[in-house]
Amino acid sequence: MRHAGVAAVLTAALFVLLAGPQFTNAVLLGPGTTVTEAASWSADELAAAEASAAEDPGTAKPVGIPVTEGLKGTINRVTSVVPLWGVLRDPTQNTLMPSPFLRSIVAMIFIFFVIPGFVYGRSVGSMRGDRDIIDGMAAAMSSMGLYIVLVFFAAQFVAFFKWTNLGAILAVVGADTLVAIGLDNALVFIPFILMCCFVNLMLGSASAQWAVTAPIFVPMLMTIGYSPEVIQAAYRIGDSTTNIITPMMSYFGLILAFACRYDRNLGIGTLIATMLPYSLLFLVGWIVFFYLWVFALGIPVGPGAPTLYEFSGSG
Repeated sequence: MRHAGVAAVLTAALFVLLAGPQFTNAVLLGPGTTVTEAASWSADELAAAEASAAEDPGTAKPVGIPVTEGLKGTINRVTSVVPLWGVLRDPTQNTLMPSPFLRSIVAMIFIFFVIPGFVYGRSVGSMRGDRDIIDGMAAAMSSMGLYIVLVFFAAQFVAFFKWTNLGAILAVVGADTLVAIGLDNALVFIPFILMCCFVNLMLGSASAQWAVTAPIFVPMLMTIGYSPEVIQAAYRIGDSTTNIITPMMSYFGLILAFACRYDRNLGIGTLIATMLPYSLLFLVGWIVFFYLWVFALGIPVGPGAPTLYEFSGSG
């Protein structure tokens, strides 16, 4: 176990070297200015260079300059022993969003779990060679069969919607209906979340449910001014809160098996009735949290994710 922990720490350190630990601010500078050169300037020199670049915005480019003040500046100074510019940062802007590091994040996550996992398996004797690694990966992917089948039919559904333009038609008609009944405001997310709860009772796969609902409701709610990020956050509330009361969830049988260890007479109906109060509590709690986070406090639901969306077809 100790060896696996060391492997995880070393892998994380490798990612820090690749991504670079520095917090940066985007500054508009003239062409030919390198990140290393700009980082060595004083605040006055940086302000003068930014003012000069603003006179010719056509040739200026944003460059990520390390933050020197506040908590982020303190973290930058603490991590100054690590190379400032990660090799997988954006080569021109010195940012992580976007960057080659984020574009390869799936591979990074894979490496992060494979290396410590193999070290742990090797130390406990469950993995002795590459064949054991392949068998372990195959066993993990064996549960993807149901998902692949669902994706096939979901793809046909999406393709038919695109071919017939039903998605666009329903989105426009639905948006007009919402405006007509005065539901073109933040309250629209309550019936949307409840609808997702109901659909989740019959369609347990989150990705398959999103494939069915997104082509209609994402453009519909975008038309009345809400961003896809906020729409998906609301969708996840409806999708997650009824998972524990639907037999269609892939892990429902496993939950029932564990519950039967404590009550051998427990059935599906009893389990659903037991979990129903928790489901309702989660639903109400998440809706309140969603409205406080997004609309009361105005906090983005993700990095660079706006709450409102300026639809080009509106007005």
